[in-house]
Amino acid sequence: MTAIEPPTDGFAELTLETDDLAGLERFYVDVLGLRVLTREHDRVWLAAGTSARLGLWSPGEKEFGDRGGRHVHFAFSAAPGGLDRLRDALDARGAPVRGPEEHDGGDRSIYFEDPAGNIVEVWDFFARRPIEELAD
Repeated sequence: MTAIEPPTDGFAELTLETDDLAGLERFYVDVLGLRVLTREHDRVWLAAGTSARLGLWSPGEKEFGDRGGRHVHFAFSAAPGGLDRLRDALDARGAPVRGPEEHDGGDRSIYFEDPAGNIVEVWDFFARRPIEELAD
């Protein structure tokens, strides 16, 4: 089988549902430093890196049949040195944080809950290893 060039270039967006749109926005802006891109009556879009966005949506049916649901967790990629800085900032706020957990290969993650109960991981995998090293 011949490999094809991947038709995607990473994630473009991830959307979370919340009953407290303003509170969850405050958390991601104040704690993770994300920047607000747009606000609408039922959603907020935040920049999550250079080519992805995080959507915060109030409950209810949206266009294209979108609806809320549960997920296991999601992860942000940590900038170099960002994992430890974020761990310190969460500790200073009294937020429970698990980690840094070291994985095989030396990369590390921290895990915490956002105010809506979503499990958030911040992982320094790509800060430690270029993606080219992972290819077969």
